[in-house]
Amino acid sequence: MGTRAGGRRTGPKCIAIVGPFASGKTTLLEAILARTGAIPRQSPVSSGNTVSDHSPEARAHAMSVEATFATTDFMGEQITFVDCPGSIEFAFEAEPVLAACDLAVVVAEADEKKIPALQLIMRKLDDLAIPRILFLNKVDKAVAGVRETLNMLQRASSVPLLLRQIPVRKDGIVIGSIDLALERAYIYREYAESQVAEIPNDDKARELEARFSMLETLADHDDHLMEQLLEEIEPPKDAIFDDLSADLRAGAVTPVLIGTAEKGNGVLRLLKAIRHDAPDVEATRKRLGAPDGQTVVQVMKTIHTAHGGKLSVSRVLSGQLADAAELFLSNGDTAKVSGIYRMLGKDQSKLTSAKAGDTVALGKLDNVKTGQTLSSAKGGIRPLVTLEPPQPVFAFALRPKERKDEVKMSAAIQRLAEEDPSLSLRHNQDSAETVLSGHGEMHLRVVRERLEGKNQIPIEGHTPAVPYRETIRKSAQQRGRHKKQSGGHGQFGDVVIEIKPLPRGSGFQFSDTITGGVVPKTYIQSVETGIRDYLKTGPLGFPVVDVAVNLSDGSYHAVDSSDMAFQMAAKLAMKEGMAACSPVLLEPIMKVEIVTPSDATSKIIALIPQRRGQILGYDARPDWPGWDVVEATMPQAEIGDLIIELRSATAGVASYKATFDHMAELTGRLADEAMNANGKAA
Repeated sequence: MGTRAGGRRTGPKCIAIVGPFASGKTTLLEAILARTGAIPRQSPVSSGNTVSDHSPEARAHAMSVEATFATTDFMGEQITFVDCPGSIEFAFEAEPVLAACDLAVVVAEADEKKIPALQLIMRKLDDLAIPRILFLNKVDKAVAGVRETLNMLQRASSVPLLLRQIPVRKDGIVIGSIDLALERAYIYREYAESQVAEIPNDDKARELEARFSMLETLADHDDHLMEQLLEEIEPPKDAIFDDLSADLRAGAVTPVLIGTAEKGNGVLRLLKAIRHDAPDVEATRKRLGAPDGQTVVQVMKTIHTAHGGKLSVSRVLSGQLADAAELFLSNGDTAKVSGIYRMLGKDQSKLTSAKAGDTVALGKLDNVKTGQTLSSAKGGIRPLVTLEPPQPVFAFALRPKERKDEVKMSAAIQRLAEEDPSLSLRHNQDSAETVLSGHGEMHLRVVRERLEGKNQIPIEGHTPAVPYRETIRKSAQQRGRHKKQSGGHGQFGDVVIEIKPLPRGSGFQFSDTITGGVVPKTYIQSVETGIRDYLKTGPLGFPVVDVAVNLSDGSYHAVDSSDMAFQMAAKLAMKEGMAACSPVLLEPIMKVEIVTPSDATSKIIALIPQRRGQILGYDARPDWPGWDVVEATMPQAEIGDLIIELRSATAGVASYKATFDHMAELTGRLADEAMNANGKAA
């Protein structure tokens, strides 16, 4: 009997279900819940009645848009499954979830177009050191053989994919599977447990070959098994199961099980593999570096419910947790639990307590955020998870259709940002816009739908304004005189200024060469203030940059001169002088770094010039086989919907980072359009 794995791990487990978009994750969860009796029957995803489709947005777009938690019981053990969205736009939902899970079930299919998306998921699991099982779904529709499919999928995995089952076919149709460890056949029955059968004679040779290949891979990590294979000794089944468990938990292999989730086929074998082979919360606690001997809770997701208020879905990593317990954040703040709940999609059932391994929702932890670590230790412990949302790639400016909803909208967005930490909200002072940023057009569309549907706030949205600037090409000298007499003290200010262009990026420089006190020192600062105020909106309608202004002459009146009079004189001089300096519009140019599958690189390179971009070069993405990095410069005005075109060209997986590079002159039709859009005639 093998001893490497140390036996089956008991106790509550938390399993993430991940995979590319439309690979069948929600269908698999539905099949699991039906097979374990958590729901009465399996509903097709198209019905919109699955556990994961509890939000109107998920039903409307036929896709998961947030992580869904469902706890069930299987063979006397409690397992929480978390259905994570497959679209890259909602991928950040999985970040805080995966960190606290024991195992990931990766749902994949025989579709080469989805290999890059699968690779993104596998790399994330590598980064977090999460053990995984791959469930090869839709085998009834696969045209290629399972080994051919495995070779294709291997490109996405850094560790060996270990085939644990092979299909049984009749007249070219998959009717069951053969378990290579048990050496037993299972004939599928729709929505029911498979029927155990003898291995068909026609499949025995294929089974022996596939089984030996599985054992060879396991022998890479078990010298005793290697000796048995070399000596042609049949290893005992319990030793094989021990190796499978040990290598899975160590992340040395990724076992591959097959099935069709839509018909409930292969689901029971998957559940038994999870029950027998998955690590437990103790392994997860050690992986995260959580201390023992106290209660430690990791927050995986925040949910704002219509009637129950805020819920913090959390994993208890160690210790016990009772209702009304006081916990401490890493900054020393306290949080009091007000309700403990077991989750099944949108439904919750109340519990009196939770123990290590449980995944539960905790009520009304108002000052607690997704990703935070709570502890019973006074003063808290260091955070176990660091969340770093990727750079936003899509944005829109929004405002309520009715001004009375401004405060309501602000509060609603704050709640949405608590539920989805990857959202970014900022106020653009130049354009007076509230700009919401996220990870794609669909991501922000769902946010808008939630504002309008769940929160009943009609929204107006548009593309955020581009921060254009203007500068000058020529120098000029100009006098500005402000004189006003209206009884009593009048107003008098008189200045002569010299306006000169500066190199790009210099900003604004002010100087004076006043002699003889023609403009008293008291008012020189007033002149600068007036000039700076004017520069907020130049002759083209945008802030002015890269300009030097020198105060060279002027005059004053002992009684009528004042701070305000010299500010007005300076503004008049600037207004008249700038027109003679050949003002020109400047647009921000960004440096863009695009990551793309290599087979789409030529498409990406072709679309960059269409957006007035300049290609700087491209190269293989370091440590990412089959991916490239394309570097370019591109006007910010062309980047607004760039991600839509990138994702369209790459089956939804390309992304980019953009950083400001420089300002460049913009003339002609595009400049006219920019000024007209800003309300300034060209």
